Amino acid sequence: MTRPRITFFDLDHTLLPIDSDFSWGEFTCTIGWTDPMAFKQRNDEYFQHYLAGTLDIRDYVRFAVEAMRVRGEAEYYAARERYMREVIRPAMLPPAFDLVRRHQASDDHVLIVTATNELVTRPIADAFGVQELIAVDLERGPDGWITGEVRGVPSIREGKVVRVEQWMGERGIDWLDVETTFYSDSMNDLPLLEKVDHPVATNPSPALRSVAIDRGWRILDLFREQ
Repeated sequence: MTRPRITFFDLDHTLLPIDSDFSWGEFTCTIGWTDPMAFKQRNDEYFQHYLAGTLDIRDYVRFAVEAMRVRGEAEYYAARERYMREVIRPAMLPPAFDLVRRHQASDDHVLIVTATNELVTRPIADAFGVQELIAVDLERGPDGWITGEVRGVPSIREGKVVRVEQWMGERGIDWLDVETTFYSDSMNDLPLLEKVDHPVATNPSPALRSVAIDRGWRILDLFREQ
């Protein structure tokens, strides 16, 4: 009997050729929310930690969302619309849309699983036509707006496996019940890549490409034709 299929996509450098979290930070400099020199220096440092697999995600999230926390909900949403229009939509390329659509057309249950926070990534998932999103959830204060803290388990490294298993558990699903695929570019996602039935190293970093070659995983250079 054929098992139902679930396909997971990482977002940054997988479906997008950019990092949405990093580029959001740069965008806040462009619109005058942050000091360009000071913010860029720290943003670059955090990004290097992410690439090295040493990022303290809770510390980073406090830094990354501080400007939006201070500016408030209404101003944030207005800025996010401009960010989507000017930064994200030009980076949403046909090969990524086509890949998502092929899985959806095959009746796969499609999710995006990302280490970027929910406020930045929810409209991106919507733009890709993906309803299910597992992202870094943000704590809300009594006023309903973000506090700067992470809520629950952050969806990074082993946390992606934890969050996916929580999502499955809420639906009464076990790994053995489904056939799973995961597309990712990053060594940070090795725990989930090792967990699924079909790991796909997508636009992989040199380190992940090496692992994929050694293990015989499929390698997909999604944007090479662009």
